[in-house]
Amino acid sequence: MDNESLMLTIAVLGGTGKEGKGLAYRWAKAGYRVLIGSRLSERAVTVASEIMQLLEGSSSVVGTTNLEAATQAEIIVLTVPYAAHRETLDNVKDVLKGKILVDVTSLSVPPMVTKVQMPPAGSAAQEAREIVGEGVEVAAAFQSISHKHLLTDEDVDCDVLVTGTSKDARAEVLKLVEAAGLIGWDAGPIENSIVVEGLASVLRYINKQYGSKNAGIKITGANHNS
Repeated sequence: MDNESLMLTIAVLGGTGKEGKGLAYRWAKAGYRVLIGSRLSERAVTVASEIMQLLEGSSSVVGTTNLEAATQAEIIVLTVPYAAHRETLDNVKDVLKGKILVDVTSLSVPPMVTKVQMPPAGSAAQEAREIVGEGVEVAAAFQSISHKHLLTDEDVDCDVLVTGTSKDARAEVLKLVEAAGLIGWDAGPIENSIVVEGLASVLRYINKQYGSKNAGIKITGANHNS
């Protein structure tokens, strides 16, 4: 556990879902203080307790409401389904100034979950930027990672593309990617989130077409350390 982890608090909004719970587990294991947010604080408390049990009480994971979690944290990670995307952001936007919002959302509207669909803003992350307004750095990441990997300690053979409103914001999110035991790449400005989010639908199609569950992406031909 490094000093930076000890100083940072991460709020995982919608952290009672599979993706949010998995990310929270990995960050808590890495030493970050993690707040699980939910519309119902009781549900968040239950999930936080489950994560603490997995970690044998060695980390700090607390369950609360989405608003309280966003208020207390420096980095806010949004893991709600797209149907709850705008409502959740409207509820917390007033406490996000000066913080980083990481949007994990990819648009998935049944029954066409394997078809790329984008909102009028271009992507969920760009829509989030419009909702939260000036003074909030917005990034998009983790859309290509299956939740099935995250609650285990196994190595994940899949890369993470990070887009965002500034290079500094992307650098901070890449630290979270690394802390989660994953390989991340700076994929450029927030406008590129259209492609990153769209890949989630492509991967769901590949899973369906080829009878797999964990299709992912790998970046080749580039030096990750450069």
